[in-house]
Parts: sequence; C-alpha cells; structure tokens
Amino acid sequence: MRHATSTPGRILRDDTVPAGAPWSGVVEAGDRLRIVDLEGRQGVDFLCYNAAVPEERYSAPNTIKAAGTIVLTTGTTLYSDRANPLMTIVSDTAGGHDTIAGCCSAPSNRMLYGVEDAAGCRENFLAALAPHGLGARDIVPNVNFFCSVPVGADGGLEPGVFVRGRSQPGDFVELRAEMSVLVAVSNCPQVNNPCNDGAPTRIRILVHRPEPEEAAP
Repeated sequence: MRHATSTPGRILRDDTVPAGAPWSGVVEAGDRLRIVDLEGRQGVDFLCYNAAVPEERYSAPNTIKAAGTIVLTTGTTLYSDRANPLMTIVSDTAGGHDTIAGCCSAPSNRMLYGVEDAAGCRENFLAALAPHGLGARDIVPNVNFFCSVPVGADGGLEPGVFVRGRSQPGDFVELRAEMSVLVAVSNCPQVNNPCNDGAPTRIRILVHRPEPEEAAP
C-alpha cells in the first residue's frame, strides 16, 4: 500500500467490505470514519444522516454551495438539508471526490448501458438502510468517493459521465463526525463504466476515536 492506514486513538470498528457490498453504522460526534481503497480505483458511494433525526440527511446542493466547488476534498464539510454540518473531510490522500452524479441502480444501468437486472448502489443503499428503519424515500444524491466526473467549461460531461478512477492502492479519505451520524456505504458494484476499471474490489472501513489532542480541528 502506498499510504499507512494506522489510526491514532481507539479503533471502534474495523471492517473489510467485499467488492460490491453495502455497509452501515453510526459514528458518534467527534469520532472519525476512514474509508481505505485497498486495491485502487474503487468507487465508494456514501450517504450520511442525523442519527437522532434521520429525516435530516446529506445535501449535495448545500455542500456544494458552502464549499464553492463540486469537488470534495480535505476541509470540505458535508452539510445536511437543514444546513447543519454532518461530517468534515479531515484527510484525503486521493485528491478529490464527486458529488454530482449520484448512484448507479438497476434502472439507470438499463437506461445508460442497456443491461438488464444489473443491481447497483441504490440497491446497496436500500440494504444498508433497512436495518435502521429507512428505505427508498431516504435515498438522496450522494457522495462518490474515489470517483471523477469531469465537467467541461461549457457544462458538458464526458461520455458515460464517470472516467477511470485515479486512486491508488491504500488511498483513503477520513471524515470527522460533527454530530452523531448514520453512515450508509455502497462499495460500488458497477462494471459498465470505467470508475472501477470494470472489476470492483474490496475496501476497508475504520471508525476510530482520536486521542484528545488529535480530536481538535
């Protein structure tokens, strides 16, 4: 791996998520979530909610307006639809992430690629959210970690929207929870566009509680 994945403080969860699989969990305020791209070029779809009131959830428009950019990276705060900070990216070794293209799904795979019954991240989100009492109405436009969606000066997108991922083995993004948040992740199963090189791979997700001096912004 190019980057060390050791974390300061106490590790609360350390999970390897298989290729194409969902993950979910609650991250308490001040704790950190690290997503590690173990083998490189693996798209990771991400949503977060106020764990106490999940009707409050990630808002791509509020996040983009506050950041002044469509590319998320270190220092970007993820805002809710009520304009409250949910999580902040405190470390990013990959160098920028998409939040405009949303998630893939069986219907969008049929629309874009002409394939039938190819489940995607929407179906993974449904599986990840079900144990928390959430469902289809709770899925909103998401973050696509380790994914690139170039936008031209004329507003145009690349054919197929997503381009080949640039993340290397061991790249990671780490987020600090600004409140108690419910996180839902889809380790993207997409094989019809270049984001995963057509071969989805596993990721690692760690939740850790920093030492007091590390916890300060």
